[in-house]
Amino acid sequence: MNIRKLILQGEGTTLDFKKTITNHEKIARSLVAFANHKGGQLLIGVADDGTIKGVKSEDEEKYMLLKSAEQFCRPAVDLSFEEIYVDDKLVLVVNINASETKPHYALDENKKWWVYFRIQDKSLLASKILVDVIKRTTEHPLPSIPQGKEEKALFDYLTQEGRITLKQYSKIIKTSYKKAQKILVNQILTGAIQPHTSEKEEYFTSISQ
Repeated sequence: MNIRKLILQGEGTTLDFKKTITNHEKIARSLVAFANHKGGQLLIGVADDGTIKGVKSEDEEKYMLLKSAEQFCRPAVDLSFEEIYVDDKLVLVVNINASETKPHYALDENKKWWVYFRIQDKSLLASKILVDVIKRTTEHPLPSIPQGKEEKALFDYLTQEGRITLKQYSKIIKTSYKKAQKILVNQILTGAIQPHTSEKEEYFTSISQ
């Protein structure tokens, strides 16, 4: 494995850097987010800017990770490890596969369980729509999605405005939130649109944006 080449890719949907592991709740969010999406890798001993710092004790880091995966994730998340040396500095590579027992929940500091999902380089709290997406991704195979007037209205609006919320889409196609949500979920699954979550709202853009 070429660690330097991997680091140059930067953090993203399937890659995250951690200088060290100090908090079970925080790392559980990352583990759950990867397991709930496409899987991914954590590079322990790498700073956010990509600088290789190395880990002081791989045994201690592994203990923290395994405890987080087993006790702070529900269901538990399976991990595998690789140890790579770069200029005498040890980088611990943590591999997380996309899970077949989604959704996974992470325990927070208030002893509450939440679903997280990986979007770009962030592990974000999943909305109801994203939880539905996570559940649907366990279907084998995913059903084909027919395109109709509701879908055309969605993409016409996105072409003009660039983004749309569930409330806006429901109003445009004059239907219930439940039906509008189902269509949005289908389009996320086909890779046509992507969700964005901020503190104020959740909105959707076409995948090309």
